[in-house]
Amino acid sequence: MHSLPAGAADAIAAIVGAKGVVARTEWDAFNVEWRKRWRGAPSMIVAPGGVEEAAALVRLCAERRIAVTPQGGNTGLVGGQIATNGEVLVSLRRMRRIRNVSALDNTLVADAGVTLSDAQKAAADADRLFPLSIGSEGSCQIGGVISTNAGGVNVIRYGNTRDLVLGLEAVLPSGEIWNGLKRLREDNTGYDLKQLFIGGEGTLGLITGAALKLFPAPRERLTVLAGLPSPDAALGLLARAQGESGGAVTSFELMSRAILALVLKNIPGARDALADVNP
Repeated sequence: MHSLPAGAADAIAAIVGAKGVVARTEWDAFNVEWRKRWRGAPSMIVAPGGVEEAAALVRLCAERRIAVTPQGGNTGLVGGQIATNGEVLVSLRRMRRIRNVSALDNTLVADAGVTLSDAQKAAADADRLFPLSIGSEGSCQIGGVISTNAGGVNVIRYGNTRDLVLGLEAVLPSGEIWNGLKRLREDNTGYDLKQLFIGGEGTLGLITGAALKLFPAPRERLTVLAGLPSPDAALGLLARAQGESGGAVTSFELMSRAILALVLKNIPGARDALADVNP
């Protein structure tokens, strides 16, 4: 079992308070990767309650040369969110505040620990759309999807997470707070520093808040399942659909016959909707 330098655990606990120190009986929820391929070995797991606590925590760890691993919803599949060598695991789960939603300028500002589904709901409550959608959206967090530059099913129309972020707030490795929570779409003022954190996996800083792009909520949705003879034909269909709709195609998924066969074999009640289509 890894241990911290003398007095460090008490100093960290003093920063985050009793609610911010995760009891060892609860560690499995943070310490085991979703597919159970990796099990962590942190020295301590903490959950700061706000950006000031997160900054003070990182500052203390920097001064005492204690490594830190940030974690969002623990939905990653490659183990990057798992502390394996005695690091302090920093969970953003307590930072769950929707700071602002503006239908006027189509923006949403949220803490990094807000789940993706909660961000989607906050946008929908304002008759707006936050288009990022992935399988783990009920538990993954905004800070995590930004740190991994998640893609999702709507990339064709709305882009990766990188394309949906207007501004960021982050705690630097020194413990300083970098406030880049701009909400401007047309911003040509120098370096776009937020891009360093997007997709950075937490290596350059701990994301604590984000300003996100919203869009008008769609008034109508149409889903089509089409049987096509080849991937080239599918690409042709996509190009035509985008052209005819003025770029309104949101998602386009290619499923092989082998994939459909697996569904039919393993999911009771599944029906082959293309059974009567000529090969």
